[in-house]
Amino acid sequence: MQSVFDFSSTALGGEAVDLARFRGQVLLIVNTASKCGFTPQYKGLEAVYQQFRERGVAVLGFPCNQFGAQEPGDADAIGAFCEKNYGVSFPLFAKVDVNGEHADPLFRHLKHAAPGILGSEAIKWNFTKFLVKKDGTVFKRYAPTTRPEDLIGDIASLLAA
Repeated sequence: MQSVFDFSSTALGGEAVDLARFRGQVLLIVNTASKCGFTPQYKGLEAVYQQFRERGVAVLGFPCNQFGAQEPGDADAIGAFCEKNYGVSFPLFAKVDVNGEHADPLFRHLKHAAPGILGSEAIKWNFTKFLVKKDGTVFKRYAPTTRPEDLIGDIASLLAA
C-alpha cells in the first residue's frame, strides 16, 4: 500500500520535492486557488501552520486551475499573491490538476484513500483538504467549506498518536 511519502512533487520554484522529507509529520494537503471565494482560507492555513509547525505539522498547498479558472497565474504570480496578501510561509507547489486524465499522482492517491460523499473520488472545488497521519496514510478528507481552524482537534489528536 502506498503512502503519501512515496510521491514527489514540484515546488512552486521548480525544484523537485520528495515528500518522504515530511516523514514523521502530520500533513495538511490542500488544492488552492487565488481567485476563489474560499481564498481567504489561506489565512487560516497559515495560522494552523504557525500554531503547529514546531510540533511536526506541515501544510502543503497545491494551486489548481481546474475550478472556474480561479488560479490563472504562473508560479511567480501565485507566490507573490500568497505572500503579499496572506503571509503564506508554508510550502507551495507547482500548479496541478487534481481531477481528470492529467490528475497529479499524489491527488489520485489522496482521492482513492479518502473518497468524498457517496464514495466519489472527484474533488469538487478548490480548498479540498486532506489530513495525513505521521506514517503517510490518509486520515480524512474535508470539504472546501471546512475552515482550516476547524481541523485543529483532528490535528492535535494525530500529533498525540
